[in-house]
Amino acid sequence: MLGLESSCDDTAAAVVLNGRRILSNVISSQDDLHRRFGGVVPEIASRRHLEMINPIIDEALARAGVALTELEAIGVSYGPGLVGSLLVGVSTAKALAYALDVPLMAVNHLEGHIYANFLTGVVIVFPLLCLVVSGGHTSLIYMQNHGELTVLGRTRDDAAGEVFDKVARALSLGFPGGPAIAKLAQGGDAVAFSFPRALMGEEWQMDFSFSGLKTAVLNSIRREKEQGRQVKLEDLCASFQAAVVDVLVEKTALAARRYAVRQLLLAGGVAANSELRRSMFCRMEEEGVEVIVPPPQLCTDNGAMIGAAAYFALRRGRLAEPTLNAVANLMIDGA
Repeated sequence: MLGLESSCDDTAAAVVLNGRRILSNVISSQDDLHRRFGGVVPEIASRRHLEMINPIIDEALARAGVALTELEAIGVSYGPGLVGSLLVGVSTAKALAYALDVPLMAVNHLEGHIYANFLTGVVIVFPLLCLVVSGGHTSLIYMQNHGELTVLGRTRDDAAGEVFDKVARALSLGFPGGPAIAKLAQGGDAVAFSFPRALMGEEWQMDFSFSGLKTAVLNSIRREKEQGRQVKLEDLCASFQAAVVDVLVEKTALAARRYAVRQLLLAGGVAANSELRRSMFCRMEEEGVEVIVPPPQLCTDNGAMIGAAAYFALRRGRLAEPTLNAVANLMIDGA
């Protein structure tokens, strides 16, 4: 299975065997291109995808030792994401599937993140919970089986990863912001600043909200500067990160109790955050829930996760039509 990913600013291709074994996983990052702008510029991203998609596919096939004619199917992320970026991957996948006369598999990018966990070698047992935390999305999902997903909660405003990037930009920490904040937070006091944890007092509420936290952090930065004080970066980053992690962990614990699951799959770029991992493992141990999380290189966007998701979709006979198009605002439950 060839998996293609181009939903944002990473051009990726991978060859995956039986949905669980990575034969190759090649990624071309655009971080250096977008860093000076403080975020992803859609036009630049899509143009770079056009330049890189074919060389990346060639490299993935070469590393795997697989010829194009040996591919069983082509899987591609068709949304959500930046429409121009998505179209590069979708158009390439459609052309390959047609030329090779193999099935075309349409993969929801968020489901792809979930399926990165199936590449860890851990035995995964349904039903289970999934927490997808990335730059554009924060979703808590109940998964009864392959293709049977119910969204229990999602962000009402800013996603967790998006807030990391915006706070980092305000602190001039560069792009992407998550790793920079996490590094500074290691040397800071997590209770130095008192930041809000939204929607935490309602036992039935599994949605997320991070816009209030973002505003509180930005106000703290402005207040410190107005009063002529130097912002204590380590303390502010540690306090901010703790607020995000607390909300993610406690909402997940609430869902784990309510749905009596025994496994939790962490997914998405923010799942690479070491403090989130540590806190989630500790909290879920109290709940008797096993936490499964991919290695950091499989948390960020990659083709292997798309290949894994496409394999299990192929087993269910869920083939895409030749008319497949990119869907920028695609929801994980089809809503």
